[in-house]
Amino acid sequence: MRSIANRRQRGEARCQTPRARHDRRDTPYGRGAAETAWGEILSAHPRDSYVLATKVYFPMSDDPADQGLAPAQIARQIDASLTRLKTDHVDLYQAHRFDPGVPVEDVVEAFQKVVDQGKARWIGFSEWTPEQIRAALDVAGPDLFVSSQPQYSMLWQAPEAEVFGLCASHGISQVVWSPLAQGVLTGKYRPGQPVPEGSRFASADMAVSQDLVYSDATLEAVQRLVPLAEEAGMSMPTLALAWVLRRGEVASAITGASRPEQVHANAAASGVELSDDLLAAVDRALGDVPVTGPTLAPGVKHR
Repeated sequence: MRSIANRRQRGEARCQTPRARHDRRDTPYGRGAAETAWGEILSAHPRDSYVLATKVYFPMSDDPADQGLAPAQIARQIDASLTRLKTDHVDLYQAHRFDPGVPVEDVVEAFQKVVDQGKARWIGFSEWTPEQIRAALDVAGPDLFVSSQPQYSMLWQAPEAEVFGLCASHGISQVVWSPLAQGVLTGKYRPGQPVPEGSRFASADMAVSQDLVYSDATLEAVQRLVPLAEEAGMSMPTLALAWVLRRGEVASAITGASRPEQVHANAAASGVELSDDLLAAVDRALGDVPVTGPTLAPGVKHR
């Protein structure tokens, strides 16, 4: 199918992978540790009972060549991922970043081969610039890529400027990450106060992207949102997730959780509709704090 939004109920809050243990110098998801964990968890469930997605791009070992989107690396890593996940295919295989060191024609051909071999049903990308998306689509045509995974939240609205519209015109849905701005939009971080013990930003390992969404101005703006959520009879996470899911371009929002009740609370946001008055009040409360306009995400390189 052409769009992730067409094959899943639109406006879904989706749980992030288990938190793999790794240090600050390591790659996201512990160089495959998260896949290994999910492989064990999901092996007890029928393969058609869940939708499985994974990525390729970041280093998978200390070998400098063991990264990127070279055709040999894509072929090698999809097989390694399938082994760790204990399955014969993933539903969505994503380029975690664009690789300017590999001709886009080679990247597209390698991903098409993964699909043709039945190892992935669909292909997506994460944090590609509009120029990179256009370059890939010029080669791939309309049928290969189905999803884009940008950072998107009340505090990081950059994808609205170009990426949402460009992707929508090609039938590509958004599967957004960090819709709670790494927990800032829960309201638990307060200006002028130490970060709460046990929170994400209390850990050096987990605070590597703190500077993207964490400042006194940001925390003050979030505190202005708290009474709006209370008056609307919802929690801050519910307000933040419902705000993200209001966009028709967004098929799913990836959320993290440390307790089961957070998973249920996050999922409940998919049925919440926000009034125009509330949305306008949110805009006033945030002021000029949100990141808007085309903005490079962490790890993005221009061609």
